[in-house]
Amino acid sequence: MDYEKALEWVHSLPRLAEHPGVENEKKLLQKLGNPEKGLKFVHIAGTNGKGSTTMMTANILISADYRVGATISPYVLDFRERFQINGEMIEKDTLAEILTEVREAVEALRGEGWDSVVEFDVVTAAALLWFAREQCDIVCMETGLGGRLDATNAIENTLAACITAIGKDHTELLGDTFEKIAREKCGIIKKGCTVICYPKQEPGVMEVIQEEARKNGTSLRIPQTEDFYFYRGQPFENRVNYGGYDLQVAMPGMHQAYNAGVAIETAFALCDAGFDISDEAIIEGIEQTKFPARIEVFCKKPPLILDGMHNEQGAAALAEVLRHENVRHLTLVIGVLRGKNEEKMLELLAPYVDRCYTVTPDSPRAIPAKELAQTAKQYFRETAFFENAPQALSHAMQFAENGLLICGSLYLAAEVRALLDKNNHRG
Repeated sequence: MDYEKALEWVHSLPRLAEHPGVENEKKLLQKLGNPEKGLKFVHIAGTNGKGSTTMMTANILISADYRVGATISPYVLDFRERFQINGEMIEKDTLAEILTEVREAVEALRGEGWDSVVEFDVVTAAALLWFAREQCDIVCMETGLGGRLDATNAIENTLAACITAIGKDHTELLGDTFEKIAREKCGIIKKGCTVICYPKQEPGVMEVIQEEARKNGTSLRIPQTEDFYFYRGQPFENRVNYGGYDLQVAMPGMHQAYNAGVAIETAFALCDAGFDISDEAIIEGIEQTKFPARIEVFCKKPPLILDGMHNEQGAAALAEVLRHENVRHLTLVIGVLRGKNEEKMLELLAPYVDRCYTVTPDSPRAIPAKELAQTAKQYFRETAFFENAPQALSHAMQFAENGLLICGSLYLAAEVRALLDKNNHRG
């Protein structure tokens, strides 16, 4: 298969398994010769902050001169973001070759009567096959959904398990309480690894993480919020001292500083496991980490902000940044998927927004723009809905003298980011 055909095949597979479990991935990896067995892992699960924590940890290790594989889920601009070694995406031809090989393994399983493989199983297997062939020293692997039953949980040699911020998302699959969701995420904890936990969790979550760590006989590292000192700086600047490290975190928000703390504690855990990571590598790795559509500031005056936040917890983090930066009277372009508590998201953003323009993200789970506009009417002085993102963006630009915010979905963020880059809106 060439690259386009390989991508077409991957996207033709079911998105979700009828009966979720790790067994599909284990069988597929077995057919491929178990490439995961020769690799070491940092495994990252959580509701928010997984991608940022994954890339901060990977960049620390890269700065320490290790060969580092990393997986990101979902991607923002390019499917190949899911497959990275030392910050470089896999070449299209290489990915096509690997996916062809994975497809042959899938067909062999089907011939044996096993026909339950889904898209993420294939993506995970392809990544592990590539990392093994490229002889990565370590892999930073982000879960797709949950933890316990996630395809990535087929890996074995986990040195560190990171649990990022836990919130209510995918409740139909993971449970309807913070505690139930936390227990699913903690399914990545393996005996003998070190668990690193995001410091500010919802009620009951920390107790579950501590219990699961105890149950598996693992040590637990938690960066303490009182150990973070935040400096006053320029608008949207994130200067912080944590544990004696003076850091310029490239992404705005207190939550990103806490994610950096998790990455630093992970580096300490890896040092205990025999890795050689200097203080300079830790600082460099954190400061070099930029991630698209994570409260990405294209302009500061007036602010033009793009955020892939897609749930209540993400909206709260974004609102905290807007509050801290004293930003008001924004124009908002928003598109949201179903099941994300859109009312709460809109309520959290309302103090900072005057006008709200809704769009329908490119997803079968999207809330229609007209329906979302109806909900938004109770929170904003002016609302309107648009057929697509280019129309909404074009209209919003005319009324954004106090700033423009685009958020609500990674699908929307990806589309708008391409438009902003095309029209050179960075300043």
